Amino acid sequence: MLSSILEVTSTTTSVTMQGFLICSIASLIMGVLASMIYMYRNSYNKSFVITLALMPAMIQIVIMLVNGNLGTGVAVMGAFSLVRFRSVPGTAREISSIFFAMGIGLATGMGYIGFAAAFLLLIGIATVLLINSGFGKNKMIEKELKITIPENIDYNGIFDDLFDQYTLENSLEQVRTTNMGSLFELRYRIELKHEEQEKEFLDALRCRNGNLPIICGRNSGKGQEFL
Repeated sequence: MLSSILEVTSTTTSVTMQGFLICSIASLIMGVLASMIYMYRNSYNKSFVITLALMPAMIQIVIMLVNGNLGTGVAVMGAFSLVRFRSVPGTAREISSIFFAMGIGLATGMGYIGFAAAFLLLIGIATVLLINSGFGKNKMIEKELKITIPENIDYNGIFDDLFDQYTLENSLEQVRTTNMGSLFELRYRIELKHEEQEKEFLDALRCRNGNLPIICGRNSGKGQEFL
């Protein structure tokens, strides 16, 4: 079941038209399944999903073309290097999905259809189970807090008592002037003790900053979550 359907010698692999078609169809089917696993409980765009579905077939064809030829292998490596520098860095889940599709393509390109199917099943089940479990999930959500205060108020320590009451961690990340220098905008990184106290916390801050704008949301400095 896990052996290659292609005729393998000591140095090369003999590829017939029948073997090529079987491997290509298997690559396309498993590529679609891999893209469906990526789409599970995840935001995505159509172009990336289509690329992910086609990637195993593309990798499979490249592996069959190389077929033990050192010169061709070096040329292919150079081509992939050019593609790498033209690509935009992705999220953790996108990168893992690309490696997943490449692994399937490598297996089918060598004729190991059963091995590719087992790999797809194993990683697919593990991905779904880990997504639905609490594994790796942060219990406390780090947030970014922006507070606007008048220029005549000393911002050093002005909110310390409120931070001690409502947050586990806090740090002043940035101070900048706004509105032609008449206002200060303070940017903090915070972790709340209790999420349900967020409104109470913001109300207390509004009383302290003269009801000027306050923005509280997820930390924009962090990368996108895997999930």
